[in-house]
Amino acid sequence: MATAFQYSAPEMSGRLRLMRIFLWISVLGWGVGLGAKLFDLLIVAGAWSAAPPASLVLMPYGPRFPMNPGDFFQPLSVPMLMGILGALICGWKTPFEYRVWLWLPVTMFLILWVLTPTVFWPMNHELYLAASSSSGKSEAEVIQMARRWIILDWLRVAMIAAGFVSSVRAISLPIAAKSSS
Repeated sequence: MATAFQYSAPEMSGRLRLMRIFLWISVLGWGVGLGAKLFDLLIVAGAWSAAPPASLVLMPYGPRFPMNPGDFFQPLSVPMLMGILGALICGWKTPFEYRVWLWLPVTMFLILWVLTPTVFWPMNHELYLAASSSSGKSEAEVIQMARRWIILDWLRVAMIAAGFVSSVRAISLPIAAKSSS
């Protein structure tokens, strides 16, 4: 008796094999991104947000630092985007119950790419100005902004984790194929 989810490696279509390749790219990208974001939040942001405004001099932006965290995360987004979109396109004809696991990483990625430049980049700029005492904000406002940044960054970690878990779930399920009988 055939079920809605069948797995038959020799009979797997080229499109489903390609979907698995894209899923592996997605899983690896989300996994690296999750580990890097946790490090960035716990270690890097943990240092610069420890006692604002004085600790803001530890922010990894500006001429004192050889690399901006965006120099890592932005290029990482390219293979992640290829993986999630490739998996979604290749898995387009899979059953809805399977396709949900392909849509969730795309949704998380889009939210992250909207949230980062619209919310975080302006806060990064303001915090960097506060580090050089040229923001015009009070100490209480700077402390509040640093706290808000950390709270919102945990939201980003949760979205990255959701993208990772859903990609792992998609690759862990038997390849979705419509029943032939």
